[in-house]
Amino acid sequence: MRRRLPLPIVALAALGAVFVSLPAIALAARAPWGQVVEILTGPGARTALRLSLEVSLAATACALLLGVPVAWVLARGTFRGRALLRALVVSPIVLPPVVAGVGLLMALGRRGVVGAWLDRIFGIQLTFTTGGAIVAATFVSMPLVVLAAEAGFRQLDPRFEQAAAVLGAKPGYALRRVVLPMVAPQLAAGAALAWARALGEFGATITFAGNLEGRTQTVPLAVFQLLQVDQAGAIALSLVLVAISIAILVALRGRITETG
Repeated sequence: MRRRLPLPIVALAALGAVFVSLPAIALAARAPWGQVVEILTGPGARTALRLSLEVSLAATACALLLGVPVAWVLARGTFRGRALLRALVVSPIVLPPVVAGVGLLMALGRRGVVGAWLDRIFGIQLTFTTGGAIVAATFVSMPLVVLAAEAGFRQLDPRFEQAAAVLGAKPGYALRRVVLPMVAPQLAAGAALAWARALGEFGATITFAGNLEGRTQTVPLAVFQLLQVDQAGAIALSLVLVAISIAILVALRGRITETG
């Protein structure tokens, strides 16, 4: 039997749905559809799109490489300070993006706490480079991998790992061949969300890596610059990000709530 929802709640839900959908609808309504192909195939847009793909894919790989072990420790470890560690790891989700960028500058900039050492010993300079853009995107997207992976690890029955140990599997082998395949859907969801977050990163990137065409100017930064001189171009590039974001969320379907 289908339950009838209270009318006031339905009305508020409709209002909320319209509110969050309105920007995308407005972009579509104002889009210069006759010029979209020309705009997106222009040299500036092509460069920004290529760089965005390179940066976001590299950031997603780094987020998985670093985030999955952190999630494993948080899910399986019992130690003092675990709650504090989790808070620090997921803090980029709630940090203002500019604050994240300033923090990265203080840590990894040429005169930063670690950056000065990297520059002096290894000659590694991250600010105003593509590598810096990858670092910024990794910083803001890794928490999404950690949250999704930790949820998957927590949902997994420890008896599977115990059975693997009884059969002689070492912890590392059990993790690779038993645990990770079983939490693959959560890892895929975390990776997809991290990629979307990295693709749309703006504040930390422009603060830490700058806005240099061909080096650090990803699509969001290009949109910001175009908005001041070419509104049609800014709208066209914005629609690309909107379309990608919606496609990812539709593809994930219920996995987001399952991993939360």
